[in-house]
Amino acid sequence: MKMETVSIRLASKQDIPELLNLMEQYIVDFYKCPHPGKDSLKELIENLLENPYEGIQFVAEKEPYHLIGFSTLYFTFNTLEAKRMAILYDLFVSPDARGQKIGEKLLQTCITYIRENGYSHMIWETAHDNYAAQSLYDKIGASKAVWLNYEIK
Repeated sequence: MKMETVSIRLASKQDIPELLNLMEQYIVDFYKCPHPGKDSLKELIENLLENPYEGIQFVAEKEPYHLIGFSTLYFTFNTLEAKRMAILYDLFVSPDARGQKIGEKLLQTCITYIRENGYSHMIWETAHDNYAAQSLYDKIGASKAVWLNYEIK
């Protein structure tokens, strides 16, 4: 597959079936997490489509129509700058499409979006042992945050 045949665009309602499949691969196969259920995933996608102020998804599409990756941005506020900020929560490319800079294209699309829309910044996290992702983030000039992440369930 040639890179020219891949486009990055905002997700739309027509993408739901293929986006569901990609999100299942991401959750179950890549992260080895329990499946949250098709209805829950579909509800999430529909919520983002209906409420883009809360978050958006970009999809990587190979011609003819076939989704091979996606990214998800959620939006919140940065009190320190009194502006909105973005959280890159998901960045996934299907295994058979990796190594073709599609993840980089998705990431650059997210960066362009936040810059063009006046967001203060975008944050994200990755696993300590996800060296491929870290290499990409270093390559684009991202800096490692000085903040520690905590969580509670």
